Amino acid sequence: MTDSARPPQSRRHRPGDGGLARYARPALIASAVVAVVCIALLVIIFFLDTFNATVYSVGGNDIRDDTQEAQDIRGLYAGARAGSIVFLVVSLMAALAAGVLLYRGRNSAGEGDGGEDVDFEDLGR
Repeated sequence: MTDSARPPQSRRHRPGDGGLARYARPALIASAVVAVVCIALLVIIFFLDTFNATVYSVGGNDIRDDTQEAQDIRGLYAGARAGSIVFLVVSLMAALAAGVLLYRGRNSAGEGDGGEDVDFEDLGR
């Protein structure tokens, strides 16, 4: 095979280039960002629930009462809380899967150096 018939180095297939492993690092980053946002949302919801319960209790009422108003206040952020927990669990599972893929392919990635060892003297030239 002549040199002109060979595919360029960048187009050759390397062991770690295909499949889901290519998307593992971006998926890990994205899922970490989503997890942080979900945790922040849960903290904000906790403080809002605490504030609402405090304001409701000022008049001598108890947030744990069986009245419609107390139930409405308790369920005010239920949808946001449930959605945040679902997204948090999904993002943590995606981060775990991406971490496993990165761990599995850690030695087969071939960073384009041809597998050559480079020492300090080679860098100084």
